[in-house]
Amino acid sequence: MTIDTTLFRDAMARLGAAVNIITTRAPEGDMGFTASAVCSVTDTPATLLVCMNKNSRLSGAFQQGGPLCVNVLNADGEPLSRWFSGQQGLSMAERFAQAGWGRLETGAPVLESATAAFDGVISSVVEIGTHRVLFCDVRAVKLCPQATGLVYHQRRYHRLETALQDAG
Repeated sequence: MTIDTTLFRDAMARLGAAVNIITTRAPEGDMGFTASAVCSVTDTPATLLVCMNKNSRLSGAFQQGGPLCVNVLNADGEPLSRWFSGQQGLSMAERFAQAGWGRLETGAPVLESATAAFDGVISSVVEIGTHRVLFCDVRAVKLCPQATGLVYHQRRYHRLETALQDAG
């Protein structure tokens, strides 16, 4: 049985998710895109997955064996999310110029203001339908002491600043 695509997308919009900038260091320079389809796979060994549209012009930059960093955006990260989604028409260099970046173990760009960053290497790639699933062996983690968050739910951004600070 085939599910109607619009119905499936509308239902998925109700599944709130953290907003992330996924980065790599490719031969042509630093590359990155916005993603909410990120998930922990296992903690032993530390592995996560990222889903990426295989028709993305950046698809070739994210290859098995290459570096990958998941930068979890803080509550103020909406503009950065929009820039890295391509909505503002900025070049890749202009996108990276909008924030401070560092490096951890793999050399992939690590967002200084990220609430958390998972730096690793792409261990395998699986193609399913319109997307590629990038499995990443995490080699280093960076945590920000101010753990605010940004989620995407019902096709809108929502800040988690107050909720996280109250829980801490």
